[in-house]
Amino acid sequence: MGFWLVAFDSTHHALRAEAELEGAGLEIDIRPTPKAVTAGCALAIDFSPEDYDSVREIISDREIVVRGYFKPEGDGYTSL
Repeated sequence: MGFWLVAFDSTHHALRAEAELEGAGLEIDIRPTPKAVTAGCALAIDFSPEDYDSVREIISDREIVVRGYFKPEGDGYTSL
């Protein structure tokens, strides 16, 4: 099924999210935002679809601003 991702509007928020998600013990990977995903920041975070609810909860609780959540579809991504 592949990894889903969360994209951000700023590098600051991406790095904060990385620290918070790793601190919660989630398996994530920070990487360049795919060209198919429009974002204000060059960084995105990959995560397992099974962790979607946890990722959203942690990011929301910490008031981290995101551009959106996406899953792979065909050659691109679709919003969740």
